[in-house]
Amino acid sequence: FSEQVLEKVLKELQPLCTAEQEFIEKFFLLNQDAADLEVLEVSMRTVLDEPTIRLLSEIFSSLEPELRSFLDVCNRVHPFSCLQVLVTLNDSVFEMWNSSSSLPSSFLNTVLGNMLLLAKSSFNKCIGTLCKEMEEVKVSNKVRGGILPFVIRFEEFVNFSEEVFRPARRRGELDKALVRLAGSVFSSINSLSSANLKANTDMIMMENFHHIHCFLCQKKIGCLEGKKREAKERYSQHLEKYVIKYLGQPLEKLHHFFEGVKARVAQGVKEEEVSFHLAYSKQELRKVIEKYPSKEVKRALETLYRKIHKHLCPEENLLPVVWQAMEQEFIRQYQEFEDLIQRCYAGSGITMDFTMEDLLSYFNSITLSN
Repeated sequence: FSEQVLEKVLKELQPLCTAEQEFIEKFFLLNQDAADLEVLEVSMRTVLDEPTIRLLSEIFSSLEPELRSFLDVCNRVHPFSCLQVLVTLNDSVFEMWNSSSSLPSSFLNTVLGNMLLLAKSSFNKCIGTLCKEMEEVKVSNKVRGGILPFVIRFEEFVNFSEEVFRPARRRGELDKALVRLAGSVFSSINSLSSANLKANTDMIMMENFHHIHCFLCQKKIGCLEGKKREAKERYSQHLEKYVIKYLGQPLEKLHHFFEGVKARVAQGVKEEEVSFHLAYSKQELRKVIEKYPSKEVKRALETLYRKIHKHLCPEENLLPVVWQAMEQEFIRQYQEFEDLIQRCYAGSGITMDFTMEDLLSYFNSITLSN
């Protein structure tokens, strides 16, 4: 409503102010002949701008204060009304500057130029406040997952601002603001890595970056293409971290054992000599492997699936993606364990109680049953 009122006011002001200005200028040039007018055409602005503007300022002395008051009311009525005001003033000034019927340095142009600066200032303050809110938000340590409130707030602002600026001739201020806001959102998500959350931090960050990426793919906003790519990269990074962390659990002792084996090899111990170290002897390896019979491995994977299902918010539909990534990483780990056994325990006859075919069968049955 506010932008409709402002637009109507500006449309009625323009012919009124222009007519008054032309009358004043013609009146003071009334006794000049055509030759004099031609000579004065270039210098007229310098000669007459000051007295003309002074007269118009006296005639329309209440215009600028009233417009300022109206903008203040708009800001109080709705925190985002500054966007609509900015678009309306931008378009109005643009039309006047490109209109052959209005003088480039007219009194109204000066007044509207001042109002435009005020509108830009209000817009920048609004964006600054919004950025501060997002950067200083405190995420409860009891959060269990899902899309964070400030991410939803960012989406709401983007949707609102894109609708407001859709008919606008210029959107430079909005593009800068959106990039700035996106930076604040990303910063707040990144800060979760140092937060003491009960839920898995990588899971929350994965979901939120995935959500932002999908949203930006849908909106197709040119200035946010870089942020869209960054969101995809961050989503992939945290998906990998989440998968690796939770995949250590089904075969946790086996995972720790082989991490120790790799550490010894990295320190310079020959592969064939690793088994002579007491903590990594053939006997110790057999003890660890015995803890993971095939039935226990399948049960552990089923438990893992249920846990992931409970963690992830259903809206993002990331369960199939995460589970497939889990399967790929699990198989990679299995192949790595098999390779280390062959290299460091060659000829020992030691094997795990389950095969690659068993693993594929476990994952497939869990997927189908859910």
